[in-house]
Amino acid sequence: MKPTALVTGASSGIGFRIAQQLATRGYDIIGVGASDRILELPQKLPGTTVIPLRADLTDREQVDGLWREFEQLGRPLNVAALNAGASLGGAFIDTDIEDELRLLALNVTSQVILAKHISRAMVAQRSGRILITTSLSATTPTPYESIYGPTRSFMYSFAQGLREELREHGVSVTALLPGATATEFHDRAGMQQTKFGDNSWKNDPELVAKLGVEALFSGRDHVIGGDRGTRWAALRNKFSSEESKAKRFAQDSKPDERD
Repeated sequence: MKPTALVTGASSGIGFRIAQQLATRGYDIIGVGASDRILELPQKLPGTTVIPLRADLTDREQVDGLWREFEQLGRPLNVAALNAGASLGGAFIDTDIEDELRLLALNVTSQVILAKHISRAMVAQRSGRILITTSLSATTPTPYESIYGPTRSFMYSFAQGLREELREHGVSVTALLPGATATEFHDRAGMQQTKFGDNSWKNDPELVAKLGVEALFSGRDHVIGGDRGTRWAALRNKFSSEESKAKRFAQDSKPDERD
C-alpha cells in the first residue's frame, strides 16, 4: 500500500495543488471538499489512487463524521494537510455575524478538531507529517477582513506550539503562510472591489503548494508561500508597527465605493 495523505480544501486552489504535489511523490490522496467538485478529484489526478470525501467543515458533526470515514478505510495516515479556509471581506459593522461564526468554525474550530484526531493517530504510530495552511495575514492586522486575519494568526501560533509538543513523538508540523494567491479565494470573500479582486499580480498556487510541500518534507517549522515580493512583505511586517501594518493593509482591502 502506498503512503496516504489527507488534504482538506482539495477541490481547487492551493489545496488541489498540494494534493497534486503529494501525488507526484507517490502518495494516495484522501481529498476533502465541501461541494460536489471534490468528486472530480480522481479525474484531475490520473494515475493516483484518490478517495474523495465530501464534508462541510463548518458543521461539527460532519467534521467528526469525516474522521470516522477515514478510520473506516483502515489506512495509516502519513501526511495531513489542513488547508481548508475562507475569508469574508467588508467593514466589520456591515458584515453578518452568522457569516463570521461560520468562518470561525471553518478556519479554527474544524482545524483544531481534525488536528486532535490526526495528531493522536500519528503519535500512536510514532510518525507523520502535518502541514497547516495559515496566511501571510497571520503577521498583520487585517482591517476589512477583520475576522480572517485573527483566524490565521491563531492557526500559525497553534502550529508552532503543536510542532514542539509532537517533536518527541516523531511527528513534524509545518506552517505554510501563503501571500495573496491567484485562486477563487478573494472572489468568494466578496472582495471584488478591492486590490485583492485582481488576480493578475498574485502568486501562482502551484508555486505556493510546491514551497509548502518542500518545507513539509524538509521538516521546517514554517515557510512563506510566494515569490520574492511576498517574502519581502513578510520581512517588512516583522519589523513594522501594528498601526502601520493596519493602515497599509486597509489601503488594499477597503472596498472601493466609487461607481
